[in-house]
Amino acid sequence: MTARILLVDDDRMLCETLAAGLAHRGFDVIWKTSGDEALAWLDGAEADAVITDLAMKGLGGIELCRRIVENRGDIPVLVLTAFGSLDTAVAAIRAGAYDFISKPVQLDVLAIAVGRAIQHRSLRAEVKRLQLEVGHGPRFDDLIGASPAMQKVYSLVERVAESDASVLITGESGTGKEVVARALHKRSRRANGPFVAVNCAAMPEPLLESELFGHTKGAFTDAKDARPGLFVQARLGTIFLDEIGDMPLGLQPKLLRVVQERSVRPLGAATEIPVDVRIVAATNRDLESALEAKRFREDLYFRINVIRIELPPLRARPGDILPLAQHFSLQFAARANKDIRGISSSAAEKLLGYAWPGNVRELQNCIDRAVALARYDELTPDDLPERIRDHRSSNLVVLTDNPTELVSMEELERRYILRVLEAVGGNKTAAARVLGFERKTLYRKLEHFGVDGSSASTSLPTSSQPPSKR
Repeated sequence: MTARILLVDDDRMLCETLAAGLAHRGFDVIWKTSGDEALAWLDGAEADAVITDLAMKGLGGIELCRRIVENRGDIPVLVLTAFGSLDTAVAAIRAGAYDFISKPVQLDVLAIAVGRAIQHRSLRAEVKRLQLEVGHGPRFDDLIGASPAMQKVYSLVERVAESDASVLITGESGTGKEVVARALHKRSRRANGPFVAVNCAAMPEPLLESELFGHTKGAFTDAKDARPGLFVQARLGTIFLDEIGDMPLGLQPKLLRVVQERSVRPLGAATEIPVDVRIVAATNRDLESALEAKRFREDLYFRINVIRIELPPLRARPGDILPLAQHFSLQFAARANKDIRGISSSAAEKLLGYAWPGNVRELQNCIDRAVALARYDELTPDDLPERIRDHRSSNLVVLTDNPTELVSMEELERRYILRVLEAVGGNKTAAARVLGFERKTLYRKLEHFGVDGSSASTSLPTSSQPPSKR
């Protein structure tokens, strides 16, 4: 919908000029030549923002601003001030104005300021809505969010929950893979059984083998008692193998046998023990690349990858950022016994402008910190980490009217490939799919651009200089 702006100035010619310029930039402008007329119009109409001059006959801009803020506090007010009139600008801000613009007015500057004010109003409304809906908002078990990407995840979880087929959950670190695994377990016929989680990257191979499969008394030094492994402990339930892409290569054949035969042989035992468990695995690695590099067994990959659930990064579901942040803020506030209602619109703007490379986990830690530092009943930008407060978008602009900034097709391709790779978290299989390349083609291009193509994650160069010719 087109944003409606109320413009107030006793200079009719200026009103006509500004109205025409803003209309050309996509705004619907209503203008009045006095503060009293503006207030009367607002009694029966809606505006997304108000622009008012300060020095007007009758009701002045400062008083008009104050009345609008008192009676229609959801409408941002921008004031026009004479060049260099700092005192009046300060007075306007104290009266509740959102921003001030110096005269003579530059239409592009005014349009940007108005757009920012309207966005601010929208964020305030969204924050208020979230505060009212907390506890009743869109969620799926402990998963929160209503974005199309998450709706696909919910739908797939619903469809496969009752199955005993192995599930592989993929996604960047911090996207909530264990939360999805727990939702699968909770909705399955095994919900009354145990949910047992193990991090395959957290232990050396001998200890992980003993942890998974168990051991008999005397199987190794310090094995003073027999101990059942996690597969046995998860009987009639679900075992969650987190970070399976980091499982030691020597242990993978033993896991493969368990997956195939549904039985385990504890260390030092002569017989196998049947196990009735559902296997859910997760990884943030590019397993297809690991297969090619011989770091992961192909037969095990196909056994655990019967059903695949891909979790989107937080940057791919920006509509879920504020509901998640609101949920975390109330959760941590209750734990800290603090009276915090939620997030200010200015803090929400900072949260939405950040890229969240650490995904939901990073957002959770950010809000935990903010609640700990909060001095008011809303989280403010000052409560956020510096990297988020001061973040500036790194979106790459390669189209320009300045001939000195134009680049070659090779440089354009380099920038775009690296931008896609960054967007998918360094996953080269996903990047190749987006780019329409074979993986080998992508690796060859990355090598040409001086980027390591063998690892699962990529360190992206920041230089905008083109690669050296070969």
